[in-house]
Amino acid sequence: MKREFAVIGLGRFGGSICRELSMEGMEVLAIDNNEDRINEFKNIASHAVIADSTDEASLKELGIKNIDHVIVAIGDDIQASILTTVILTDLGIKKITVKAQNDYHEKILNKIGANQVVHPERDMGKRIAHNIISNNILDYLELSDDHSIVEVKVGNKMLGRTLADLDIRANYGCNVVAVKQGKDINVSPSADHSFSEGDVLIVIGADKDISRFEKHLVIED
Repeated sequence: MKREFAVIGLGRFGGSICRELSMEGMEVLAIDNNEDRINEFKNIASHAVIADSTDEASLKELGIKNIDHVIVAIGDDIQASILTTVILTDLGIKKITVKAQNDYHEKILNKIGANQVVHPERDMGKRIAHNIISNNILDYLELSDDHSIVEVKVGNKMLGRTLADLDIRANYGCNVVAVKQGKDINVSPSADHSFSEGDVLIVIGADKDISRFEKHLVIED
């Protein structure tokens, strides 16, 4: 059974989510108050509608109460973002994800009922910064304010050595949750796993511990 989503605000962030969900075969209701944007997505989303999301009657008329998950991706209009979130909360939407402009905006969204608050620009900035530091750092995902998960290539200091040799958990406080070798993924690798060129590690831990691990074993001098 297809899940149903609504994306409110079809700027770069909301538009990207709308496209990806649609490509995955999800039912997507696209909402924006800009006619040009709606015209752009009318052949992408299941339904694309011009509407004011701060008008409760309009959202009710669109059947928003029947949607599983609503993503509020409104751009610079913080007031509209907050009012829309309040309405969605009052209507009893099960899952509400909202794009925040800043930390103050996030605090308000959390207080008024948003289930998930995202900072796409901030988070992308962190990912790019980690990638710039070293070509061996492939991806970076923030799990909370002080914990993350990273995807890194094996550094030269790790080649030919085993997990037991490096004892990453004891020495750096991080956990290697998987090792990718080409298309194969070894989840919870054994202590005698020996690293070879091309291996990619999935590592989870506190940011300060991941930073130590990267500096000592991943980033090349």
